[in-house]
Amino acid sequence: MYPIHSAVEHIGLAGQDPIALAAWYCEVLGGREVWNNGQQPPAIFVALAAGPILEIYPTQLVVAATRDNHTAGWRHVALRVPNLEIAQAELTRRGVVWTEAVKPAGGGGRVLFFSDPEGNLLHLVERPADSPLA
Repeated sequence: MYPIHSAVEHIGLAGQDPIALAAWYCEVLGGREVWNNGQQPPAIFVALAAGPILEIYPTQLVVAATRDNHTAGWRHVALRVPNLEIAQAELTRRGVVWTEAVKPAGGGGRVLFFSDPEGNLLHLVERPADSPLA
């Protein structure tokens, strides 16, 4: 049987200001721009250090409910880190504001939520070696 899926290639992220949003993902999360269609407004692909690639493109509609982690549909991107406190300290230095405390992670470990400048949810996740997701 032919495999339908081998890896996530990229995640689409519609933004109100794709240029500023792509710059934030590069400056704050250490991503790098790998492609820009050169149009106005642009579609920009940003590769995060350990994956995934984000396709950041212009939105046509802003819906506040998508910023709620309990709204149906894909709601956040989890970024695995080896040490939550070190990652939090570095991102704080880069301007990230934390609005929640560290929580237990489903599957073992700990998570810490934050948002990009347009309110899209992300979180850091630290997994112990014995986690089924490690």
